[in-house]
Amino acid sequence: MSAAPNRRLAAVVLLVPMVVALALWAFAWPAARMAPRDLPIGVAGSAPAADRLQQQLEQRDGAFEIHRYDSEAAARTAIEGRSVYGALVVTPQGPELLTASAAGPAVAQLLHEAVTASAPAGTTVPVTDVVAAPAADPRGSVLGASILPLAIAGVATGSAVTLLRLRGGRAAAALLGVATLVGVVAAALTDSWLGVITGDWWSEAGTLGLTVLAIGGTVAGLAALIGPAGVGLGALLMVLVGNPFSGVTSAPELLPRPVGVIGQWLPPGAGGSLLRSVAFFDGHAAGGAALTLALWAVLGLAAVIIGGRRRPPAPAAPEAAPSRQPALAG
Repeated sequence: MSAAPNRRLAAVVLLVPMVVALALWAFAWPAARMAPRDLPIGVAGSAPAADRLQQQLEQRDGAFEIHRYDSEAAARTAIEGRSVYGALVVTPQGPELLTASAAGPAVAQLLHEAVTASAPAGTTVPVTDVVAAPAADPRGSVLGASILPLAIAGVATGSAVTLLRLRGGRAAAALLGVATLVGVVAAALTDSWLGVITGDWWSEAGTLGLTVLAIGGTVAGLAALIGPAGVGLGALLMVLVGNPFSGVTSAPELLPRPVGVIGQWLPPGAGGSLLRSVAFFDGHAAGGAALTLALWAVLGLAAVIIGGRRRPPAPAAPEAAPSRQPALAG
């Protein structure tokens, strides 16, 4: 057996377990270490009762980032603007919890459990869901599961552009066309048919399409710059890192540091945050995520166009076959 097949065999035997280990680490580790880390919540009401409540929350070192508000109305406005995930309001009858299950059912449940555990025995804390998740998806399962198909669609688009050898403007046009159609189809399924997102239809379609464009453009751009290996690199970055680090099924602040931050810098996390904003919060706090997606999309398309201007390597000329004619006798 020659050396080359042996090297390929060794590469396969070693590479596949490494990819499996990476996937298990990326998906299992954040889920196993889920806990609040500087989770933004509000405390509303007048001192000294609100001060005591804030001190109780601060005893959980590093768990919560406390924002103070003068009234329940101000706390509700902050929740609707996605400044905080929920708020505790001090009332004459006792504390009241305001949540937003649309911002993350896992966070709403966590806040409810934390407040119930700290309340005196036999005390019931009223809970008001200020921005409720849609009835068709009360646990946010569908929205959380939607990011992986978008990531796969983006990787598939970038791979197809590379395999079909589309270059420059044609490659960019293909990426834009697929992203537009995917955005429209995905919005029709999730909003018009399933009713699991309930915001402005065109904003949702634009968000879904921009997410696919950012991912597909990155994959195709890497392939245009460094060759076919760019497809694999882009797929690893978007699917095996970007998807589990996105925090869409929970919240970025529940993931280990710096996983939550890294996830929001990648298209899957930014796409999930932007979709949640436009679907349930009238676009509040959407600027950062929209800018992140736009940067990835622009950089990806630029790489595709720049890579397309390079002249493809000329095929190697076939070597002349040695003459088999017998030499003439002298």
